[in-house]
Amino acid sequence: MRRVTTAGSVAAVLLLAAGCGSGGNDARGANSVQPAGAGKALGGAYDSAYGSGGYGADAAAGSGSGSDVGSGKGGAAGQLSVRDIENVGSVVADSAGVTLYRFDKDTPQPPKSNCDGDCATTWPAVPADDASAAAGIDASLLGAVTRTDGSKQLTLAGWPVYRYAKDTKAGEAKGEGVGGTWHALAPDGKKAIDKKQKTDGNAGTGGMEMKTGKELSVADNEKLGKILVDGQWRTLYRFDKDSAWPMKFGCLGACLDTWKPAPAVDKSKTEGISAKLVGSVKRPDGSEQLTIDCWPVYTFTGDTEPGQTNGHNKQGLWFAVTEAGKKVPPTA
Repeated sequence: MRRVTTAGSVAAVLLLAAGCGSGGNDARGANSVQPAGAGKALGGAYDSAYGSGGYGADAAAGSGSGSDVGSGKGGAAGQLSVRDIENVGSVVADSAGVTLYRFDKDTPQPPKSNCDGDCATTWPAVPADDASAAAGIDASLLGAVTRTDGSKQLTLAGWPVYRYAKDTKAGEAKGEGVGGTWHALAPDGKKAIDKKQKTDGNAGTGGMEMKTGKELSVADNEKLGKILVDGQWRTLYRFDKDSAWPMKFGCLGACLDTWKPAPAVDKSKTEGISAKLVGSVKRPDGSEQLTIDCWPVYTFTGDTEPGQTNGHNKQGLWFAVTEAGKKVPPTA
């Protein structure tokens, strides 16, 4: 019998059944693990442990307890501008300098928002009224989409535009990469992080031989040896406060501002690692996180260029991962 265990600590048991990959194969070809009790309405301690609504924010996000910057969460955008944010690139911001985002589960053609309810509390829609473009943004890319409540939401190149409730001051971009589906907007409506990485190219790769066309591969790092990297050549890490058996998440709430869950991958687009080690697990926000040998893996926002391993042995809890699915020793 499967049951959900709740506790006051941030580590919440997700799976109490035999076999990390017992959830079967998902559409991306990874072994997908479902949380115990999936599909049932859960509340109380579950919401407290996982964060309000499960969209990558903690319980306070969207509650009004944080500082509303400039025009305020949900307020008019005013004149949009372009600003550079370290680790993210050139992003679109509102008149108060607050970073604006897009959601991978939305569609630009035709424009459609798929963020309602609790999602819209954590990710407030930016109203279309009173939005204008400053230098660096093509005004013809601005538009509007009608939401399910009848309100008009700003769009950029067709993508509905949002703020993130945990960005409490100008220049923050804590929402970048949340759930693997939320990204700061570039001036042309694309993802700012993708454009930055394309511009950076393979600079500063730390001695790694770059792979192309792969979502997961093994790199030869001059300091740590053979380690796993994602399709953008970012080092992948595992967290000692997570657990592979029984499967637990120890990185929730504010932890996700620094450590971004790596999205699930297509097994046909991996190289150098046994397919049986590659899987995925469903996070509280519904996104699929990549697992290696049943351990959830993450990228580190402190790695600002491909090949960096600044997260290794961070706090004595975070470690790069070998091609065998093990953590790289702290002294490597």
